Amino acid sequence: MRIGIFENIMTPGGHEVDFDRILVEELQKRGHEVSFYVPEDFEFSFDYHVPVVRLGGKAVSYSKVSGIKKLLYSVKREYNRQKWYAQLYEAAYRKDIDALIVPTSTYRYLRALNKNILRRSNVPIIFVLHGINPKEAPKFLREAKKLLPYKNIKPVVLTFVNHIFGHRLPNIYPIYPPTYTARDIEFQPSVEAKDTLTVGFFGQYRREKRLRDFLEVYVKGHYTRKVKLLVQGSTMHPEDAEDFEKIIQEYKDCAGIKFLHKGLIGAEWQKAIAGIDVLLMPYSAPRYLYHWGGMLFTAIGFQKPVIASNDINPEVFAKFNIGMTFKSGDMNDLQQVLEKFINGYDANVAGYGEGLAEAGKKFSPESFAHRIEAILTGEYHTITPEQVAGNVEKK
Repeated sequence: MRIGIFENIMTPGGHEVDFDRILVEELQKRGHEVSFYVPEDFEFSFDYHVPVVRLGGKAVSYSKVSGIKKLLYSVKREYNRQKWYAQLYEAAYRKDIDALIVPTSTYRYLRALNKNILRRSNVPIIFVLHGINPKEAPKFLREAKKLLPYKNIKPVVLTFVNHIFGHRLPNIYPIYPPTYTARDIEFQPSVEAKDTLTVGFFGQYRREKRLRDFLEVYVKGHYTRKVKLLVQGSTMHPEDAEDFEKIIQEYKDCAGIKFLHKGLIGAEWQKAIAGIDVLLMPYSAPRYLYHWGGMLFTAIGFQKPVIASNDINPEVFAKFNIGMTFKSGDMNDLQQVLEKFINGYDANVAGYGEGLAEAGKKFSPESFAHRIEAILTGEYHTITPEQVAGNVEKK
């Protein structure tokens, strides 16, 4: 199949870039031709080495915009989206592509689609939603229901259950998300006992991640084995960069703690993850209950045991022994879990290895691409309540 990917979200790096990479590379492995369709001024932060088609209409960014200006930008983005949809319809009508994937969508994408000729597409179109919270669910279901007559429109929700807060529609496909794996380095995952345990805190620095609270807890811990901590953070806004630098200064003299204030991408990012033994995710936010965790699925892909808040994809921890969780927002519980996990690591490492291997197989990029392909070709149908989301079945 000739599969087009419509991307209109510009990011300097991160999981959005890697998610597109999974789609491109794994679908290519399955024999498909992949190309990008992007706004005319779209700037890629990674070269996917596939053809790129530029659409009329510029991308609109909300970065550093607020108030009335943000509202005006929102109207402009909606106007451009209608233009892009119409051009994508023409591409499908000309048979330039056999299928289309919109890799990062929201209910707003479907709302716009219900006003556009693209809903009548002659090729299958997948709109990927990376999670739906309770507030968004009624809006999403309303728009998805309107699209029921249009059989080529296929909303895909990345989730761990087979329903949307108890609701099911035949045109909604709930499937598992994929893991992020090492693609640019030679790396053989292994989970084993260590003389010195290296734990890592990674990702974009945001205050909601409560890094200060975590560091305060970490340095108070009583560890009966050698352990060191790597804290990496990338910052997008000056106020975040300033705050992160203050934290670095506060803890720079703490033995065994190393800071890296730098954005990592590609091989550099993969080497950093490969170089640690345990991944820490001590941040808490209600949205993690409904949106899959990019760092968690990086840990699984790289086969790294984790310590995480219990609001980060609890369904995964319920099924696979991949680490330990603490009560969301409870720093006392986090300290106890840190000590228990670190001091008992060698005794539990074999179980973590088995759990990570099972999870890695279940959520592999290869199986994810298989599910996407099956949805596009019509070989996947909505699963029954007794089955686990993500299974592929033949009609």
